[in-house]
This record gives sequence, structure tokens and C-alpha cells, in this order.
Amino acid sequence: MLELKNVTKRYSGVVEAVSDVSLSIGQGEIVGLFGENGAGKTTLMKCILGLLGHKGEILLDGEPVTRKNIERLSFGTCEHSFFPALTALEHEEFYSEHFPRFKKARFKGLTEFFEFPVHRPLKKLSTGQKNQIEVILALCQGADYIFLDEPFVGYDLFNREDFYKVLLGILEPNETIILSTHLIEEVDGFIDRAVMIHKGKIIGDVRTADIEEQGSTLVDYVKQTYGYKADRVGLALEGIRGDDEA
Repeated sequence: MLELKNVTKRYSGVVEAVSDVSLSIGQGEIVGLFGENGAGKTTLMKCILGLLGHKGEILLDGEPVTRKNIERLSFGTCEHSFFPALTALEHEEFYSEHFPRFKKARFKGLTEFFEFPVHRPLKKLSTGQKNQIEVILALCQGADYIFLDEPFVGYDLFNREDFYKVLLGILEPNETIILSTHLIEEVDGFIDRAVMIHKGKIIGDVRTADIEEQGSTLVDYVKQTYGYKADRVGLALEGIRGDDEA
């Protein structure tokens, strides 16, 4: 169990990027983390991973996240955490040496399925390919909790659809996915749970099965939770036209 208790992160000592967040995530869940740009999604992930200092507690099976258990967490980020001068195969060797639970068979299967150029330095690849290897490495590390932050930047539609199908097919019962994405419609039917964050606070946490039982969709639920106004564009355009006429 991953537990967050009253986690707060302030930048410059004033701005709260994450504000008093309490959350529990059990193993085996696929959790979607949703929010507008600047909502605090990436900051929250980095706090959990120990990349940012914060107030409050973050516990993994009742223990603080330290060097002793950090290998149970992995991170795939669109900011990239790989070594750009190395090839995918050289990353496989490096990860195998540092992570005893590294899944070599999964790595081989994923790189072959996506026809990944494993012999080329990553810095010479496209943005989509760089994000692809970032996600593959996170999935193969052998972690129990796998954090994916906007992993589909640069992916074409077909690769994204294939990724969802492959991911559901390879995940083991103990593996948990925490996925931050703006592609809400695409992950509806893929995730088990939706957590919504707004201005650093959790404003919604629901099982997708419960949404379906109510005859609604994930997109509708997110819009309702955020108080999205369907006429906001029309009102804005009226205001802009009015300013121009004046």
C-alpha cells in the first residue's frame, strides 16, 4: 500500500503546488491522475519518488520511501531520465546491473513489438521514440508502483492504442500503474480509478466501474467535477468581438 498523509509542497516557500493531499493506492490498481496544466500532477509524483522535498508523510507498506525500498517505484517521464548517449541495449545492461528484478524478457518483447531501434543512441531518436523507451524502461524495472507522467507525447494514435492493449496483457497482479495524462477519452475503459487534482488539491476520487453503473462516462464525470462550462468558449468569443468593435 502506498499512503500519502497531508502532503504539501510549496515553491519559494509560498506557492502551494500540492496542498494537504491524503491518498491511498493499493497494489494492482491502474489509476488515472487528471488535472489541467499546473494542477500539481507532476509535482505530486516527484514528491512520492523523493525527488522533491515536502511536508507530510509518504509511506510504502508503512515505511518511509528511502534508498532501501525506492526500487519498488519507477518513473517514466516526458522530461526523460535516460542517458541520451546510450542505446536502448546499453540501458538494458545498466538497468539489469542496478535493478535485480529487471524484466529482460519483457524488455525484449516490448522493443521487438514496437520495432524499437535498440542499437541507436537515444539522442538521435524522435520525441515519440524517446518517450517510448522511457516508458519501456519504467515498465521493465521490476517496480511494484509504476508512475507514468504524460507518457504518450509524440506517440501516434496506433501506437497509443497498441500500448494500452499490450500493457493490460503484461501487467502482473502486484504491479500498479499511476498514469498522468490529458487523453481522458482514450484511457476510459483502461483505468480502474480516476483521481482528480485542481490547484494542488484532490477534488475527486472515483472507481470507473461506479461511473459506468451511473450510466455516465469518465469525460462527463471529469467535466462535472471540474465544473466545466460548455458555453465558456462562446462567451469568450463574444467578449473578444465586443472589444474589437469598441
